[in-house]
Amino acid sequence: MELELVPVLLEEREILSNLLEKYNYEFSQYDQKKVNPLGLFGYQYLDYYWTEPEKRAAFFIRTCGNLAGFVMVNDHPETDEPTDYSLAEFFVMYPYRRCGIGKWAAFETFDRFHGKWQLMRHPKNIPSVHFWNHVVAEYTKGNYRLVEGHPKAVYDDGTLGDVFFFEN
Repeated sequence: MELELVPVLLEEREILSNLLEKYNYEFSQYDQKKVNPLGLFGYQYLDYYWTEPEKRAAFFIRTCGNLAGFVMVNDHPETDEPTDYSLAEFFVMYPYRRCGIGKWAAFETFDRFHGKWQLMRHPKNIPSVHFWNHVVAEYTKGNYRLVEGHPKAVYDDGTLGDVFFFEN
């Protein structure tokens, strides 16, 4: 299986925006986010991925040339602990799940950005909980810290997020 993690170019902004709508729709079952009057969720930080390239990076996940999802990284910590990188958004579309693409994309992303990481997950998103437990444990060979219900990591619905801390 051919896998690629490809930087999203400015001229591909609309494609990423479209995928973010699908991601936010799926995630709304956990954070209860509502659409705006245009029927869209939107993503308020999207343009910063091209105006602040030293602080943010967005990638498409491709398999055999097809879009399979995206990864977005920034340097904004989820908590008050210093960090170099945070996994801002991570999305693998349904047809590409449970076949190793997500794990590959996570490992590839971590390998591209060396330093201190924070990764937040919503505890109600049980598939995500299982996925990140497995991926972070395997990637770090068990050398990580997980704070469940971190008091500084709050989702829009008020749920306290679980935050992984690790360094590579």
